[in-house]
Amino acid sequence: MKLIFETENAGKKVLVTGASGGIGRAIALTAAKDEYEIVAHYNSGAEKAEALKSEIEGNGGKCSLIQFNIADREDCKKKLEAWSEENGAFYGIVLNAGICRDNIFPAMTDDDWDGVLHTNLDGFYNVLRPLVMPMCKKRKGRIITIASVSGVIGNKGQVNYSASKAGIIGATKALALELAGRKITVNCIAPGIIETDMIKGAPIEEIVSGVPMKRAGKPEEVASLAVFLLGEQAGYITRQVISVNGGLA
Repeated sequence: MKLIFETENAGKKVLVTGASGGIGRAIALTAAKDEYEIVAHYNSGAEKAEALKSEIEGNGGKCSLIQFNIADREDCKKKLEAWSEENGAFYGIVLNAGICRDNIFPAMTDDDWDGVLHTNLDGFYNVLRPLVMPMCKKRKGRIITIASVSGVIGNKGQVNYSASKAGIIGATKALALELAGRKITVNCIAPGIIETDMIKGAPIEEIVSGVPMKRAGKPEEVASLAVFLLGEQAGYITRQVISVNGGLA
């Protein structure tokens, strides 16, 4: 008779928003290797999401997909409440999805401002609001937000993006205080320049010249920290903003 031993992460469902590419994909893959059950969110990147699901399952992991627009409050509420009713509370939530529309402030359009704030900052509320109460009832969980070095120190050409990410940092710290008594940790990761589609076509040598380590980071370097914060060993870490930026800030 073969005995099957479950790991401490077996059955722990983790939602990763924006999981179809870049940092989100790396987080989903790394967490799946640690035997978390991944619920991979996408909005329009269905093909990439399906490829991620196939890769995780091909490596023996568990992955399901969920589609919604994080900027659409009703879409989030409807789909996330339905998911929770069927499956129960998430153990972990990684808020990674976001957009940027860079421009110098005098040339920034209303759509540039509204699109970034509605997606990045409103997305914090839209995704977490339907999910926090089920986590509170379970009295256990991990919430990880992905901000940016731009939200820590600001960046020219990114007034909208910096504002949205600084808002996420503030919201993360406040929510951590509210949920600490429920044994739910809430932390923020603030990546610097990371090798993703967001910097494709940019003058990389010029950009990294200001980074003490003289290189861009890898998505996996952000993912490894996210998965550590999901773990039992990070149970006393909350309300923190942890930078992964090669010494940039």
